Amino acid sequence: MRIITISREFGSGGRELGKRLAELLGYDYYDREIITAIAKKHDMSENFVENALENHWWQTVPLTYHHSFAMISPMQEIQTTLLVEEKNVIEGIAKAGKDCIIVGRNADVRLKDYEPFRIFVCAEMDAKIKRCIERANDGEDTSEKAIKKNIKSIDKNRARNTELITGKKWGAPESYDLIVNTTKWNIKELTPVVAEYANKFFERSR
Repeated sequence: MRIITISREFGSGGRELGKRLAELLGYDYYDREIITAIAKKHDMSENFVENALENHWWQTVPLTYHHSFAMISPMQEIQTTLLVEEKNVIEGIAKAGKDCIIVGRNADVRLKDYEPFRIFVCAEMDAKIKRCIERANDGEDTSEKAIKKNIKSIDKNRARNTELITGKKWGAPESYDLIVNTTKWNIKELTPVVAEYANKFFERSR
């Protein structure tokens, strides 16, 4: 079994790289599927689960629970439940024994005993802003100022969550097997290069 984990800066193209790698290598792919599984099991909205796990906006995010709309207290208890469930889902994926790629969710640390190939995807700010503009939804504020602020906010949350959950520093070079800077790359052209590197990694790990 081979597991690839992808941590990424927002707007760097890490999610696209993960999807393309999964298609090229024939691996199972997990990203929002983890959120969906948790939300379905606990009868919560996916938006709530995602915000709770990533942003800890406990006082501002409504909860849909057993088809009712209410704020549940104490929120810390719910947070703990979701974090444990997230860990269980990720470990369940690994125990299934299939080659897979997992994007985010601190899977690189949670599955360290499985010796995954750990990738961190980054890019220069201008490149990330450009990618976000190209992929923006209708009605979304695509001003450079707004997008830059959003990128910084999301990455700050990811760094904080990684430190709180794993005790590791998000983005630290020594925590990954490969750091990919996508600034000057087309993700489609980059994918085979990363796939070859990953294959070599697993061959050497036998």
